[in-house]
Amino acid sequence: MCFSEKVNRKRAVAASLALAIAGAGILVLALDQGHVSGESAARVPSTEAKEADRPTRHPAPASARTELADGAVAAAPGLFARAGWGARPNQLGRHRPQEGNPEAPMSLAFDSRGNTVVLDQVNGRLARYGKDGTPLGTLPVAVQAAQDVAFASDGTAAELDRLVDRTVALVGPDGALRGQLPVLGRGVAEGGGVTGLFVDGRDVYLEREHGALVRIGDTAGNADAERPEIPGRPTRDGLSFITAGLADASAGRLYVASIVRATREHRFTRELGLGVAVRGLVLLDTDRAGVIYLGVLGDFAGGDPAVPPAAVLLLCLHPEDGHPLGNATLPANTSADETFRELAVLDEGGVLYALRSEDGVELRRYDCR
Repeated sequence: MCFSEKVNRKRAVAASLALAIAGAGILVLALDQGHVSGESAARVPSTEAKEADRPTRHPAPASARTELADGAVAAAPGLFARAGWGARPNQLGRHRPQEGNPEAPMSLAFDSRGNTVVLDQVNGRLARYGKDGTPLGTLPVAVQAAQDVAFASDGTAAELDRLVDRTVALVGPDGALRGQLPVLGRGVAEGGGVTGLFVDGRDVYLEREHGALVRIGDTAGNADAERPEIPGRPTRDGLSFITAGLADASAGRLYVASIVRATREHRFTRELGLGVAVRGLVLLDTDRAGVIYLGVLGDFAGGDPAVPPAAVLLLCLHPEDGHPLGNATLPANTSADETFRELAVLDEGGVLYALRSEDGVELRRYDCR
């Protein structure tokens, strides 16, 4: 089950809804055309939030909400790499059992050298692509049922198996297994409640129900007996922890919250009113400058809510107060294949998106700045 499906689970919504309602002001969002990755992007301005933009404990009036603007345009995609389905070199695995969930590549990440890594768990390997999209070969995974992968700055790969081995395997850049960290323990009662794997410096974290992150150990393989928690996903600029959730999916209301990392003080909670039904969230991350990237799965093309959603809305938000810096609409993956992470944010900005079809996978670059 992917982020977009899990984020609607009742426990995750109940845990986060109180924060969204207590501290959010509604923002009217006007959609602009997205830009293809590779075009020059303006530096994020260092502005202070206007008083009207600051979080308030009073609910915003209905007039502050709006329908999605007509004529929202899809960003022109930048094709990065393409792979057909199969087990041969330069192919990616897809599993369609008669009983059970169909599977496609579970996760997408970048290693310490900026290469793209696709978790091809069906074939038991990591498929690697250079910065120009050239295939660089594969590496075997070290767990039975890998669902997520993350990389440390020293090249160590952390591979998550939350359901079978219930461990995070740590593999060095030389391919040697450095150690394993247990999934279950303090803060994580069941593997199915893990919604993400994150490496921050030398620290290895598991996200619980799209909320707090539990430190399970370090990249050298040393397990943390205390398993302390942090209140959200760490941003890549090292300044914040961020969370996001749905306040009212049917009305298209969602929120993003930020906490100052150094002091654990609340920085902002911004509620975004999209005016159309939202199916779930498919991305929450930042680039190296701290710009927040939020992916929203919804009926942005005005389609019938009873049919598969038509698009992913990619939002770029300012790290200081959460106001929108831009947006783009992306085609949605509508197949039933089980995946874990299909969008990944590049350090320099923009995202890489694994777009699936009956012919295979296309890795495409988009930007919303």
